[in-house]
Amino acid sequence: MTFWVVRHAQPRVAPGICYGALDVPAEPEATARAAQALAHELPQGAQVFVSVLQRCELFAQHLRGLRPDLTFKPEPRLVEMHFGMYEGVAWADIDKDAMDAWTDNFWAHRFGGQESVAEFMARVAEVWDACQPARTAGQVQVWITHAGVARAVSLLAQGVRRIERADQWPSQAPAFGQWLRVLP
Repeated sequence: MTFWVVRHAQPRVAPGICYGALDVPAEPEATARAAQALAHELPQGAQVFVSVLQRCELFAQHLRGLRPDLTFKPEPRLVEMHFGMYEGVAWADIDKDAMDAWTDNFWAHRFGGQESVAEFMARVAEVWDACQPARTAGQVQVWITHAGVARAVSLLAQGVRRIERADQWPSQAPAFGQWLRVLP
């Protein structure tokens, strides 16, 4: 059974800005192109779960217009990790001590004071687990989401639910407007 993880198109945010859960829009033209490309790839009748951040909702709106056979469901647990007080801040302006505190306790530290990797993984795993029966029954599922969620999914698909170190966090994720197929 193939499971699809789709990343939103290029967001309208300056390079180098931390924008996890920050609700920034995506480039409309890039979103339309990505939705058009995905529409040609998806099998009939897939279930599409959508992060509630506008950069993902816009992608889903375009896809819905192209593929009325798909079913769409907003899913707030698929938003990107929340970086708290660092949302909207340039990564270069974040104090080295704050970065070190996060990487030294990668699993449990709430970088920016909002959400830890453990909390983030737990909420993504809730959706993963809730969707498992439908995947097992052969239902094609698509998540329109973010790079962090895609990285979490790559761990979940391998049965990994906890990591201790920052170097265990996957470095690969789909590029903007791209997707990957996961075989859970």
